[in-house]
Parts: sequence; C-alpha cells; structure tokens
Amino acid sequence: MPEGQRSGAPAPCRVVVCRDCCCGSAKVTGVDHAAQVAALSKDLPVRISECLDVCDQANVVVVQPSAAERAAGARPVWLGLVNDPAATGDIVAWVRAGGPGAAPLPEILDLYAFTPPRRVRGASSADPR
Repeated sequence: MPEGQRSGAPAPCRVVVCRDCCCGSAKVTGVDHAAQVAALSKDLPVRISECLDVCDQANVVVVQPSAAERAAGARPVWLGLVNDPAATGDIVAWVRAGGPGAAPLPEILDLYAFTPPRRVRGASSADPR
C-alpha cells in the first residue's frame, strides 16, 4: 500500500500502465520503461495491464478517477505517447493533486490525451474503463 494511504480510506485515483506487445517494449525506443513505471509507482496506486489495443499510442497510461469522482461523473483519462520523463512527472503531479474530476487536466497533458476506440464489452480483460 502506498505510503500515506490508510486501510479503509477512500480509494484514490489509480494509474494503469500498458505493458505488453508495444508499450514498454523495445519497439518504443529511447525510453527507460522500467524507470517510467518506477516513477509512477513510487507512491501512487499503479496496475500493469496487458495490451489495451491502442498500440499506435504506445506508451499508454490511463488515469482512473477515484470511486467518489467516478460516482460524480469523472471518467478515465487515456494518455498516449507518454515517452518522456517530463510527461511521466506531469502525470504523477496531476494524480497527487487528485486526478480526473478532482483536479483539472494540466494543459501539457491535454497534448497526450486521446479517446480510445470503443470496444465490445468483455473484449479485453485489461480494459480499465
């Protein structure tokens, strides 16, 4: 459990990192993939996912809102082409500020945001929506 998160406390927003066929692989060059996951995982709840079927956006990070923010209407934010340590740092800062629904998406991260294609329900067990 990340430091500062107490058992029984409301779940904070979570980060899903795609690591499968393209994301996190040698296909995306010039990125220290392990360092990216380490930076995100330092004190944030992170889940590593199988392929999210948006390989053209590798590396993909999905920020899921907290349960309370989701109930209030916030939706996951999909970020693609997250291949720069500064972008990873911007994601960490936004999640620490509360993430979707709790804190506005920083303008710089708007450059990475994309809408994933719709899927047939149950098509992927890794679907973070």
